[in-house]
Amino acid sequence: MKGLELSESFYNEYGKKMLEQEFGDYLGEIAVGLVGHGSECFGFDDEKSRDHDFDAGFNIWIPERDDAVFGFRLFRAYSKLPKEYLGVSVKNKSVGGASFKGVKTIEEFYSFYIGGKTLPKTNAEWLSIPDFYLAEATNGKVFYDGLGEFTKIRDYLKNERPEDVRLKKLASSLFYMAQSGQYNYKRCMDHGERVAAAMALSEFVSSAAATVFLLNREYAPYYKWLYRSIKRLNELSEVGDLLENALASPYDSSEVTLLVESVSAKIIAHLVEMGYVANKGEYLEPYAYAVNDLIRDVNLRNSPVML
Repeated sequence: MKGLELSESFYNEYGKKMLEQEFGDYLGEIAVGLVGHGSECFGFDDEKSRDHDFDAGFNIWIPERDDAVFGFRLFRAYSKLPKEYLGVSVKNKSVGGASFKGVKTIEEFYSFYIGGKTLPKTNAEWLSIPDFYLAEATNGKVFYDGLGEFTKIRDYLKNERPEDVRLKKLASSLFYMAQSGQYNYKRCMDHGERVAAAMALSEFVSSAAATVFLLNREYAPYYKWLYRSIKRLNELSEVGDLLENALASPYDSSEVTLLVESVSAKIIAHLVEMGYVANKGEYLEPYAYAVNDLIRDVNLRNSPVML
């Protein structure tokens, strides 16, 4: 059983009863689910995931205004739930790991990811939030939301990022793909700079993955789960295997250059097919500037294409 299923089952068997019996008057203020940090929130947990920070716990969120009213009692009640469920219990805890589960205010949970209690509204505010934080803030599953406030914020973060911000990030990632993979990788190899070449290839892979997520209008998660997440996307998921092959190829293999160009060609074909820009050849840099020109916010459009 995956961690998310385990968590929901534990909630249905023990947590729901606890809330109904001890906090029935406050159910309309409470939200429950499993969202945030950890492989189980993305559905990527396996047997190896269970060696640390893995248990059947779940999140309980309440508004900050209610914390002084029943927050501590709720914390105590949650701590009394069974420590083992279906043979699963926390073996080792790391800082910031299993502690993400349990009782938190809605404001405390989201402020960790967005840097404050105020939702991002301006382009600058949205640009300041890393995509992997937005991926964690909107992953997992909400089991119950009596107030609807937690889900409202979740939906806002998931769906309301300004198009200009997405286009700026897309333009930037396309530019980095061109500079690192199509231009600098081979030059570094020709100069015998193997470490620099490896770094250029790594930059290309990261930027290509970011590009694919942006084209799918999805948030790219933390690098640890980036490759696995690509395989789930509706568009350009096949790029994942090409990137894996590029990283697995020998340094001095011409295969790497071929794979870089293959990935770039797929990205270009998608950009043209989806109407972002007309065909401008095989090099990605002109596409980066063409996408940047689509931005309506003059100040954002005129700022450097490389974020």
